[in-house]
Amino acid sequence: MSGLFLLSEAQMARIAPHFPLAHGMPRVDDRRVISGIVYVIKHGLQWKDAPKDYGPHKTLYNRFIRWSRMGVFDRIFAGLSGQGPKPERIMIDATHLKAHRTAASLLKKGLFPRCIGRTKGGLNSKLHAVCDGDGKPLVMLLTEGQMSDHKGARLILGALPAAKALLGDRGYDSNWFRAALTEKGIEPCIPSSKSRKVEIPHDKTLYRQRHKIENMFARLKDWRRIATRYDRCAHAFFSAICIAATVAFWL
Repeated sequence: MSGLFLLSEAQMARIAPHFPLAHGMPRVDDRRVISGIVYVIKHGLQWKDAPKDYGPHKTLYNRFIRWSRMGVFDRIFAGLSGQGPKPERIMIDATHLKAHRTAASLLKKGLFPRCIGRTKGGLNSKLHAVCDGDGKPLVMLLTEGQMSDHKGARLILGALPAAKALLGDRGYDSNWFRAALTEKGIEPCIPSSKSRKVEIPHDKTLYRQRHKIENMFARLKDWRRIATRYDRCAHAFFSAICIAATVAFWL
């Protein structure tokens, strides 16, 4: 498999505890299949174009879809990100991910939710994320593209890790969010919105570190299948995001 991506034995040892147990016949080599899934997502390939060294492309696709529905990749990301050191500061932001026309072909009232909305930029999804002071993602949420930052923050609020401060842009400036952070013992470092008559001061030196969450989004969008969404179902696309975040930041 020269020149192709292959997870190391040490990396497999960290994620293997989150794999479901095999029933009946033993599974095909987990290391080869998971590495093939990572390769396809990284390069934005169709499953049929996966290199032959990873085995039959149907095996890669079936494993990815089956484990996506089971939430396996979500648990891997949550497990590894939860093992990191307790962050002193966290950052919150959101970014839009363009949906390809093939992803938008799923009916809105289908069996699985799709989390695709329409904005001025067209059809897209929105990724809300919280990262630590080093720019490593801790919490992620996928929603429709038109959902506001405030609504996303409200959904993420209960999953925020303990920290001394939270950095966010002025899109998160609201009285309820500041009060909720203070109640959790987290100091908000958020610039005042232009609509505020009385500006609330914030630590401008600390706020300069907020570029790290922007860098995190940029690294995730280096993965071709993340920058443009091809997956119809939200669970499959979010699994791809969890795989990218796990490999890029936690392995």
